[in-house]
Amino acid sequence: MKVVVAGAGSVGLSISRELVANTHDITIIDRNPAAMRMAQVPDAEWLLADACELSTLDEAQVGTCDVIVAATGDDKANLVISLLAKTEYGVPRVVARVNNPKNEWMFDESWGVDVAVSTPRIMTAMVEEAVAVGDLVNIFTFHQSGAGIFEFTVPVDARFVGKTVYEMQWPADTVLAAIVRGDQPLAPQPDDTLEAGDELLFVAGNTVKLEDLQSALTGG
Repeated sequence: MKVVVAGAGSVGLSISRELVANTHDITIIDRNPAAMRMAQVPDAEWLLADACELSTLDEAQVGTCDVIVAATGDDKANLVISLLAKTEYGVPRVVARVNNPKNEWMFDESWGVDVAVSTPRIMTAMVEEAVAVGDLVNIFTFHQSGAGIFEFTVPVDARFVGKTVYEMQWPADTVLAAIVRGDQPLAPQPDDTLEAGDELLFVAGNTVKLEDLQSALTGG
């Protein structure tokens, strides 16, 4: 897979290293000479230029890439890169970083964004997930479908401890996708027993009322 990453900051470099390690073809673009730390991702192609310029995107051969990642620290630049990638080059998958959660509402298909990733929002979810037992935590929302991934850590006094997955009833359009027990992820089976301390990962459609899922888990 060919991926163009705009932005060679810590986020862009981290993404690039992971993708290179997975044998993808990566091109990194940044307009700041100080960001040209090529030794950190030596197997990537590097381009010192402004990713908001069509000439730069032409040079990076964005028209032939499968995914572009707008990962700069500037939301305005990420939106411009996304729009150009989608409208001028028809890039199949555009992933954009949201730096300021207040700007998240703009990162949609009207700006060419297929997937918007808000680092502050994800970090907030991770903090909540680490401390919340007995509360439903929104881990991630899929931009196009509006479906969400939710986590629930089963408290000791949960009314369904000892029940099987088969005995549980979730709201319509809600799927128990995984059970994490200790450090072991489990694919839920009907006869699996739910235990205190289990982390339950749900995928819920955009029509699901979160209070209904919370009620199914807590009885509240």
